[in-house]
Amino acid sequence: MAFKGIVPALITPMTPDEEIDEQGLRTLVDKLIEAGVHGLFVLGTNGEFISLSEPEKLRIARIAVDQARSRVPVIAGTGAYATRDVIALNRKMEDVGVDAVSVVTPYFNGATQAELFTHYERIARATALPVMLYTIPAKAGVTLNVDTVRRLADIPNIRGIKDSGGDFDRLLQLIALRRDDFAVFTGTDSMILWTLIAGGDGAVAATTNAVPGVVMSIWNDFQRGDIAAARQAQESLRALREAFALGTLPVVLKTAAQMLGMPAGPARAPAQPLDAAARERLAKAIEHYPRMD
Repeated sequence: MAFKGIVPALITPMTPDEEIDEQGLRTLVDKLIEAGVHGLFVLGTNGEFISLSEPEKLRIARIAVDQARSRVPVIAGTGAYATRDVIALNRKMEDVGVDAVSVVTPYFNGATQAELFTHYERIARATALPVMLYTIPAKAGVTLNVDTVRRLADIPNIRGIKDSGGDFDRLLQLIALRRDDFAVFTGTDSMILWTLIAGGDGAVAATTNAVPGVVMSIWNDFQRGDIAAARQAQESLRALREAFALGTLPVVLKTAAQMLGMPAGPARAPAQPLDAAARERLAKAIEHYPRMD
């Protein structure tokens, strides 16, 4: 498969007691596909992968694959600190039927560039699935430097990178590495349009959970050559993005999605719901967005 377009980083809908909401996830998949997304990314940062057990991860991936019904590809996040754990989960994801895997850099215990290269090389060699590299240095505490990405891009089934560092100069350096078999995505929603203008392939965009029409307008208007309209859509995301400061990730996104008619539910503890004042401020910030009921 080729990585391209707008791929929402799905939240994981949950019931009030923090269990996986299967029907909510199925509804979310359908609504996003109906909005025109080009793929689905489950078990990412906003999908709360760090709070999910392996059986839960496999269940979520299975539900997404089943509900997508091959209408769009499904990419599953399988990152872990230990190389062997990623390899083992990837094998199980192959059986589930996902179309690709995304592997975040090992987190908490920093790794050298040589160790990161070997980590990804071993993971790629052990699976037939396309692999998307994933860097989010603010959360993982480590990143892949551009030279390491250049070397990894030569491994046949490493087919792209999602860069969530928010550094546009670095993103431009990564875009210089892109080719037909290696895609470059931003994972920073405030940079979607600028990534496309610079020649990037698209975005793994979490805000799509709440405002799919707005995010898809950035892509669709850009493809039509209407940069002014695309920029207006990009700027309209600012209110939601700035509201993320009101709570712990992904509490604000899930609350906003719920307010706008998308399935969401709570985030798992220790993340806590917004208090009344924060909810009021969020409601005000997103009142101009269309509901998805």
